[in-house]
Amino acid sequence: MPASTLQAENALPPSPPGSQIARIRLGIGLLQGGTLYFLYRAAKDLTWPATDPLLFAPLLLVFIFVPVLLMSALGHLAGKSLWRWMLLATVIAAGLAFHDVWRNIGAPVSADYGGALPKAPYPSPLLSLFGAVGFYIAHSLVLASATERRTIASYPSYFDSAWKLLIQIQFSALFVGAFWAVLGLGAAMFKLIQLSFFMDLLKEPWFAIPVTAFAFACALHLTDVRPAIVQGIRNLLLVLLSWILPVAVLIIGAFLASMPFTGMEHLWATRHASALLLSAAAVLVILINTAFQNGAIADEVARVLRVSARLACGLLLPLVAIATYALGLRVGEYGWTTDRIIAACCLAVASCYALGYAWAASRRSGWLAPMASVNIATAFIILAVLLALFSPVLDPARISVADQMARLENGQQRADNFDFDYLRFEGKRYGSAALEQLKSNTQGRDAALLQIKAAQSLEKTSPRERADVRPTLADLRTNLKFWPQDKQLPESFLTQDWRKETNPWRLPDCFRNRATVCDVYAIQSDAEPKTSLLVVGQDRDRAQAALFAQGPDTRWRLAAVLPPDFSKCALFRDKLRAGEFSLVPPALKDLEIAGRRIRFLPVDDPGANCPRAKN
Repeated sequence: MPASTLQAENALPPSPPGSQIARIRLGIGLLQGGTLYFLYRAAKDLTWPATDPLLFAPLLLVFIFVPVLLMSALGHLAGKSLWRWMLLATVIAAGLAFHDVWRNIGAPVSADYGGALPKAPYPSPLLSLFGAVGFYIAHSLVLASATERRTIASYPSYFDSAWKLLIQIQFSALFVGAFWAVLGLGAAMFKLIQLSFFMDLLKEPWFAIPVTAFAFACALHLTDVRPAIVQGIRNLLLVLLSWILPVAVLIIGAFLASMPFTGMEHLWATRHASALLLSAAAVLVILINTAFQNGAIADEVARVLRVSARLACGLLLPLVAIATYALGLRVGEYGWTTDRIIAACCLAVASCYALGYAWAASRRSGWLAPMASVNIATAFIILAVLLALFSPVLDPARISVADQMARLENGQQRADNFDFDYLRFEGKRYGSAALEQLKSNTQGRDAALLQIKAAQSLEKTSPRERADVRPTLADLRTNLKFWPQDKQLPESFLTQDWRKETNPWRLPDCFRNRATVCDVYAIQSDAEPKTSLLVVGQDRDRAQAALFAQGPDTRWRLAAVLPPDFSKCALFRDKLRAGEFSLVPPALKDLEIAGRRIRFLPVDDPGANCPRAKN
């Protein structure tokens, strides 16, 4: 095809008059609102297409994102380029939503929805959030490429496109909020004179959904035809944010400088070190770019910002390195989970920024000039990572389930501590399939235990059962470990129905959770001829310890509880198992009034503290 023909195809068409573009955008907004209301009614009434999970979710995601992209692209993309981009966006949105729903088939409830699976198969909140981020980046790249009419545009063009789109979206959302505030004010005023029709109208979905989409379309058009205003807001915002950079460099630099003296134990104890360090790295990346802007204002930037930006580029490397090490420790100890796979993807992107910005800071010619190329390359890397993460290529549920099963098979994870509920509620269809495999497996030393635990997990229908799944009598026989081991628990204690306990929350976890194990010790008092039983949970983080006594009716009752920190003391547990303990009279006598014994409760009892073992 001749070059002149290609240029004619890619050239921007004559822009329609502003009023015509406005009418088209408002029409798209109304169409989007009407379609979203139709899908809302279908989801609420469970009618077609909500009855077809693999169709409903793709339709919903397409009509959330594609109309916005179309309204934004009008007047900026040529005819064929416009429809090619809309078709590609539609295919991507529909494909990701299709996979998102498909992976939930066979899973009882998705934890993505906060513990309650909606009636209709909505796309997961995680896909909606990262989908918005991905389409924002992709649309910015497409608009910049169309502006310069080449595949890879210059960095200033990408910068202008991305910031304009971001401010448009933010102010459009602000406009919609203000619009609804005015409508709410008007409804309240009418309510004052006993006219409630306006208030009732605002509550109607057939009115609220289309009006919201229409208002967003209006705001998007107004911000698009006033580029000077948008640019002024952008410049003011960047200047203000850039002056936070020295403060961030000072704080994060002091944090990193303190670590050799404080050690990393406190950091690992938080169990969210990677997320915190990644957040700090993200803040630095944003603030560095507010000072760098489009890369053409180096001479206008204050010296303190230039120095701070160069230092910030150097701080990224240790932040990302420590976060990577922290994640590696968690993965090595507990294996891959969905959250850790997402964190690893974020770390991969952060590493691109850290290495690229360190290289840019090391260059003497031009102030951070290579950052432009780093930002462009990383934008494409982010899109590739997002596509892989929400497609079968890098599905976190598939990878995490495979890893957890591999750890179980090779002995890295003990069967009695394996998290079966993770497979059930976060492993999607892959986790349910793995549980079915464990349920039918008859090979191996722990096959019987795995069958029981897998079957119990498959019976659960909600993640809420995870915290309070009461064991059966058979479970208690397995979960209660009696000491000394050469003796057995009283049969009456094992056969008592603890489900009928009046205050079950006071019982140790092994009476309320099938997956929890407790140690049981016989306590014989000279004053009491019958033996009491001390039950101590093995989970040191949240275990309880309680004393049970048998009444005249042979029924066991909860007689006392021990301090909350008792179970955390390893020395106490070792001494109990060895039988090295005794009963002593109380330090304070009871107070008797009107025939009732009232016990004093010691304040800050030092006896509950865990002593150090003697060498």
